[in-house]
Amino acid sequence: MDRSLCYPYGRHERKDEDERAPNRALERSKRRSEPESKHWPIEGAVVHNGRRFQRTLLKETVLVLVKLLNYTPDPERTVAAAARLCYSETGAADLLKDLSDEQVAKLLTHLVQSGHESPTEHVTFTFAIEGVSRALSHQLVRHRLASYSQQSQRYVREEAFDFIIPPSISQRPAARETFLQAMSAIQQVYNELVQQVPPEDARYVLPNACETKLVATFNCRSLYNLFRLRCCHRAQWEIRELAGEMRKLVREVAPLLFALAGPSCETEGVCYEGRFSCGRAPTVSHRGRAADVR
Repeated sequence: MDRSLCYPYGRHERKDEDERAPNRALERSKRRSEPESKHWPIEGAVVHNGRRFQRTLLKETVLVLVKLLNYTPDPERTVAAAARLCYSETGAADLLKDLSDEQVAKLLTHLVQSGHESPTEHVTFTFAIEGVSRALSHQLVRHRLASYSQQSQRYVREEAFDFIIPPSISQRPAARETFLQAMSAIQQVYNELVQQVPPEDARYVLPNACETKLVATFNCRSLYNLFRLRCCHRAQWEIRELAGEMRKLVREVAPLLFALAGPSCETEGVCYEGRFSCGRAPTVSHRGRAADVR
């Protein structure tokens, strides 16, 4: 099954030629990249079992890859068997074999709707994530019930680092020019330092905007938490869109498990963000007090 999608990120960057300034770091990155025939195309791109979405930066494009590398085989049947085991004299192996598709669907629907989440911890999903900022990765690792491996700035030199420009900056020419000047200055300082000190010390000058790559593994229940918090409009734009792409991928392989995965405005029809609510759903000032819904 082809579980792929090209997701355009161009709306976050201005594309007018007269606003594009030269950037040596990005030009060096292009020269050292793979041959043109292997470059990711701008339109109609497809990655098997993954998604790339693009951010246009100057005359270059930073390509963001979100790919589902691996996951527990038959995750929904595994969760259903684990849940049924709690109330059965039959062992899990026999339950896994004997459960019909209809029984699996009925049981998972009940689990998801009732919030009985502990059986979902038995299945995991592993993602490859590239082309995101270290500002995003700092937020992502706050989801502690997960395993992470990240490209090291201690061992991987950043002599031509790529970077992510927030849309609030890229859409304002003056702010964008200031940002680009800062990136260029940081690059120059890093390149000078790395000739004098170990890369692990030179990296101290690098910005949060630096592009990074990760592998991250979550169990299903941990993903519920990620999607509840990071698909919310209060989450910062970059991690919100990453979480949205991750949710699309897991829904393709486990649609019943993730049918109600997302912010409370989607799953419960209410918002717990109080005065910070985006207004998408009625707010609740205290959990469990229906009288406070307004």
